[in-house]
Amino acid sequence: MTSGGIRILLVDDESSIRRALRPPLMELGFQVTEASRGEEALQILRGATFDIVLLDINMPGIGGIATLGRIRAGLPRLPVIILSVRDGEEEKVEALEIGADDYVTKPFSTRELIARIRSAVRRAQEPKPKEDTPLTIGEIHLNPVRRSVTKAGQAVHLTRKEYEILFFLMTHAGRVVTYRKLLTAVWGGEYRDEIDYLRTFVRQLRKKIEDDPSNPIYLLTDAYVGYRFTDDPTVVPPPSAEED
Repeated sequence: MTSGGIRILLVDDESSIRRALRPPLMELGFQVTEASRGEEALQILRGATFDIVLLDINMPGIGGIATLGRIRAGLPRLPVIILSVRDGEEEKVEALEIGADDYVTKPFSTRELIARIRSAVRRAQEPKPKEDTPLTIGEIHLNPVRRSVTKAGQAVHLTRKEYEILFFLMTHAGRVVTYRKLLTAVWGGEYRDEIDYLRTFVRQLRKKIEDDPSNPIYLLTDAYVGYRFTDDPTVVPPPSAEED
């Protein structure tokens, strides 16, 4: 995807962050509008159209979480990437569960951010697949009608729960799915805090779909937050800080 024409609303109270991001984004053809507060961002969104919002989570005023909630209430399909500091794991989880599409942790590389922007905008512009549409990512192919999975043309035998985990993650490919959201989707709300339980299933699933389960390229961990099924297995992911 080219950057030309992609309209970004950059919301961050730190002018140094805005000054650092604006030039490289504009050089690549992105159109960038800035806001320093959540209230200002919401006012701008009422009068203009954007393809994506980059939203700082820690801001004075109504703050990033409340701003995200109001964006989701009025613009449910507008991609939002959260900009967060390393020690804000609980806030990152809360933001993802409210409806953030992704997050990047400060300090971050511009290259990483641009890749996340392009991925989020691409997902938002693609038509939503039907529930029975086959899914193929890299060598992994999932057929919802047959509830079958193959890797490089070879059948992969999954238990019912392993299949349901894989199906949910592949239908949300490229996005972080929090532990609680995945547990609720597969097992129900009463299991939403059983993270160790989920990790056991993910370890077994990785043994069946990854060439090297200890260095996965498909089913990735976002440390202390959740899991992400890659939408581009050719991109080598950085090692996770978490064992699972």
